[in-house]
Amino acid sequence: MKVKSILKTTGLVLGLAALAACASAPKEEMAKTDTVETVKPMEVDSAPSQEFSPGSQADLENNVGNRVFFGYDQYNLTPAAQEILARQAAFMKAYPNTRMRIAGNCDERGTREYNLALGARRANAAKAYLSSLGIDPSRITTISYGKERPIDSRSTSDAWAKNRNATSSVVSAGS
Repeated sequence: MKVKSILKTTGLVLGLAALAACASAPKEEMAKTDTVETVKPMEVDSAPSQEFSPGSQADLENNVGNRVFFGYDQYNLTPAAQEILARQAAFMKAYPNTRMRIAGNCDERGTREYNLALGARRANAAKAYLSSLGIDPSRITTISYGKERPIDSRSTSDAWAKNRNATSSVVSAGS
């Protein structure tokens, strides 16, 4: 019976991924130096990937998406971010004992204190959206790293766009 439930949930995740692959998000007008990185939709095969342990961090990163991006000085979720978070919610529903941590990050501009606060707002926005999709908020913790953990250490608009994110990590996995 449990296998049937997992297969149903996996089908739901793949269905959401297929919808996300067909959707196109409207382009927001932003300054040239403050572009938001576009996220490639998940590729959907007829069966889930067998390369990664189901419910693992690698599964989240490679089959669902673990990072959403924000505009300069923003913490509102874009349509692309909402699609990724919807897939994360389906992932968490498929693995009901999984707990996650969402880390809010910023680019290097701004003071340390300001970026820690902005990173916290980004992480909390992602958590609130997951909660609105039916995920128990007690399964999600948040942390802000501000500008302390950049993905890309360059001082360019492309690097800044990558560093403005909320990154989800599997803290404890379970089925």
